Amino acid sequence: MIGGGVIGVCTALYLAEAGQSVVLLEKGRIAGEQSSRNWGWIRQQGRDPDELPIMVEANALWRDLAQRTNLDIGLTQGGVTYLAKTEDDLARYGDWLPHAQAHGVDSRLLTKKQVAELIPGMARPYTGALYTASDMRAEPWVAVPALAGVAARAGATIIEACAVRTLDIEAGRVAGVMTEAGRIRTSQVVMAGGAWSALFLRRHGVSIPQLSVRATVAATEPMPMVYPGGATDDRIAFRPRADGGYSLAAGGFHELFIGPDAFRALPKYVAQLRADPFGTRFFAKAPKGYPDAWSTPRKWDADGPSPFEAMRILNPAPNARKVSQLTRDFHEVLPGLGPVRIKTAWAGMIDTMPDVVPVVDRVDALPGLTIGTGMSGHGFGIGPGMGKVLAALVMGNDPGHDLTRFRLSRFSDGSKMRLGPSV
Repeated sequence: MIGGGVIGVCTALYLAEAGQSVVLLEKGRIAGEQSSRNWGWIRQQGRDPDELPIMVEANALWRDLAQRTNLDIGLTQGGVTYLAKTEDDLARYGDWLPHAQAHGVDSRLLTKKQVAELIPGMARPYTGALYTASDMRAEPWVAVPALAGVAARAGATIIEACAVRTLDIEAGRVAGVMTEAGRIRTSQVVMAGGAWSALFLRRHGVSIPQLSVRATVAATEPMPMVYPGGATDDRIAFRPRADGGYSLAAGGFHELFIGPDAFRALPKYVAQLRADPFGTRFFAKAPKGYPDAWSTPRKWDADGPSPFEAMRILNPAPNARKVSQLTRDFHEVLPGLGPVRIKTAWAGMIDTMPDVVPVVDRVDALPGLTIGTGMSGHGFGIGPGMGKVLAALVMGNDPGHDLTRFRLSRFSDGSKMRLGPSV
């Protein structure tokens, strides 16, 4: 396993439980990057229809795993609410409901009155909402390391601060990995490196149009709880935290640092840009050492330092202006909670794909390599489900789900980039 985020950890867990010999290698620390920096939502609501059955399974797996950790991961069934400002918003949410109903998910539309009862004290007017009571939340910086503990107890070997530099390839197939500490022989490798996946794969002739966008999150000091779940409108997303505060984020807003991969992948992103032309802010270049920085090497030797050792943990600075805006927006939504005092703020780099669904597939051109990356901000919640799917792929078993939408070849077989009806 390459990568100690939620996808890598969960894949290692289910492989170990199946009796496989598993070594998970992480260049920094477990959940050091986006897997500990996300909103902490475990949501079925609004999922792409092709992700939804895996997410429904993940919802059940989270409940099981929470009972097997030796820590309180903050797993809480508080629901998720998408607040609708207009009738058009509500109609769009209604268009997604048949997908929920097809998979037995309890999503439903709420009236204006029901919204006010669900989240009392909101000052902004809302026409209604989409609500899924069975959705949950957890504290990601606690949850993913706790899952790594479950994997270790199941027999997985987890090694931090050890970068995989390259694959070791013999006769056109995977024969092992070359790490900074030496060679490990293996016939199967799973790439779950998040924002670093495309850089690593390109070194081996495997191209995916993956980019990374910065997302800023803030945490408030303790405040009264008015609603136990996650909620979002077109400007702000919020959910209560185990420490008594709230996590705040800007719904649908990200920032892209432009680099060589951004230019290379641009044609694949046309559909996404047309659908949401103002959802991303662009910067001329990525900071030094980032996966798509202009100065980041695209080629390196197995016996010398790699870009993965140069930056152990991708730790972007939060957007200070956005933090201030989140403070104002949250107070505007729920003024009765009193002054909003920010306790801390951070940012993460979300690995995203042109059609906003991941690559989950074996690499036919390089037998022994399986990819699980590009979760597009959906990785934390769906992590256990995708981990189980990837473990099945590695072992040559039926993954139990239709993975056609997530195939690697969709970027090279002439397929148009199809944005699913996720909301």
